Amino acid sequence: MKVGKGLHRMEYKNLLFEIEEGIATITFNRPKALNAMNSETMGELLHAVTRCRNNESVRGIILTGSGEKAFVAGADIAEMQNLRPKEALAFMELGHETLRLLETLPKPSIAAVNGFALGGGTEISMACDIRFASETARFGQPEILIGLIPGWGGTQRLSRLVGMGRAKELVMSGELIDAKRAYEIGLVNRIFPPDQLLTETKKFAKKLAGMPGFAVKMAKHAINFGYDLAIDNAIRIETECCAQCFSTDDQKEGMKAFLEKRKPAYTGS
Repeated sequence: MKVGKGLHRMEYKNLLFEIEEGIATITFNRPKALNAMNSETMGELLHAVTRCRNNESVRGIILTGSGEKAFVAGADIAEMQNLRPKEALAFMELGHETLRLLETLPKPSIAAVNGFALGGGTEISMACDIRFASETARFGQPEILIGLIPGWGGTQRLSRLVGMGRAKELVMSGELIDAKRAYEIGLVNRIFPPDQLLTETKKFAKKLAGMPGFAVKMAKHAINFGYDLAIDNAIRIETECCAQCFSTDDQKEGMKAFLEKRKPAYTGS
């Protein structure tokens, strides 16, 4: 449904979802459970991310949490407590499908981490391209404290972001870190006061949305799929992605504007 100029909202039980000026904001909305992720919420997230992928008007995505306490305080332990291995596997696979879709989406995504991002919360944030955090944010993979390990990519994405040694330290101890420490180890890109987090995140998302869309898509693809390859294979991916950019109107406009010493007018084509 359309609400006001340029604003679209869609209804979910556990999420708030709106699109404004080309930016989709997905807000985890289970504040009484500190936005913990149950299977229903993960299914809604998969649906929302798929909508963003298929909607050409969406040029960027923000994920955040409702309330002041939590981004996502992990998976819902009440739901998980009595799962059998087969059921647990299905829950893990749903999470992996959703987060991999988010991670490989040909549009930029930003996690605006406004409080606790524990377990699945840290894992969701790591599937985003960029992580902005409130000064009050807390991160961690405390699954070990309940006899588990991360199951939505935490053992893999964390080591790629902060290095194997720090990843093992966090995963094997279950310790939490504050936003400042997360920034120091490379888990967080920027930190803001709580009342500025969403405003600054939206400002940056709009900046990315104003970039040549195909070039952003190619940049993300080259980084994602070249990261863990041998350098010669990775460079081949970069070369092919860069060459494809020369097929776009935005590339022609960008270079022409540079030579004419004016601001480019990108159209996304």
